[in-house]
Amino acid sequence: MIKLQLQKQLDAASGTMRLEIDLSFEAGQLVALYGKSGAGKTSILRMLAGLMKPDRGKISFGHDTWFDTNQGLNLKPQKRKVGFVFQDYALFPNMTVEQNLRFALQRHQSGNVIDELVELVELEGLRHKKPTKLSGGQQQRVALARALVQRPALLLLDEPLSAIDAELRLKLQQYIRRLHEAFGLTTILVSHNVNEVRNMADQVFCIEEGKITHSGAPERVFLSTRISQLKALITRLESRPEGKVAHLDLDGQSLQVPVPASAKWAVGDWVSLEIEK
Repeated sequence: MIKLQLQKQLDAASGTMRLEIDLSFEAGQLVALYGKSGAGKTSILRMLAGLMKPDRGKISFGHDTWFDTNQGLNLKPQKRKVGFVFQDYALFPNMTVEQNLRFALQRHQSGNVIDELVELVELEGLRHKKPTKLSGGQQQRVALARALVQRPALLLLDEPLSAIDAELRLKLQQYIRRLHEAFGLTTILVSHNVNEVRNMADQVFCIEEGKITHSGAPERVFLSTRISQLKALITRLESRPEGKVAHLDLDGQSLQVPVPASAKWAVGDWVSLEIEK
């Protein structure tokens, strides 16, 4: 059982936000944290990994306690059994794929796990290439493999597919699910994509402004919150002082939305819009 009781004062776009999270779920699940940017999802992952200290609370994984303010306990990141995949991959550009993976090996750890992971995520022909020579999807597979080199008990995924095009995203979802099952992991996925959560997660926690608003099986949660995902066509891109704006055609209706900084949108592309009624 994984249990999180976390309190943390966070800086937000509108000022400060009080994160107050109390959740638990069974080990071995793939769990999603769903919500808009700035809701506190990534901060939860960072606190789990030991990269951010909660103001108060407790983190326990099975029989082990990683953090407890009452006991004055705060395990260092390297002592937590965690693999972390960041949104920007964080690969070493001067190293080959194999060197990136070998860098993650612990002292005296067998290198056999490298061969196993290379086969699992189909990187065999890319072993000696550097990240700059790889596509976004290939880099993501390297990042996933590297996070698993030390055989973590918990895998944390921070918007891992947000910069990947829709066609490749489905295949990478299948890779992640396959790795989750093959390594017997507990996985926590941060996402703001409804379809991604539906395809991958056993359970979802919806987070708004640092609080859990809904939780349960994705189909039940998204039905109760009446969130739907629609496709819209980009008809025009416009540069404004505040940033780029996309003009969209949604079933004959015109919409204007800001273009995400990491998005590579072009006129004629189809994009997904999440509508909450």
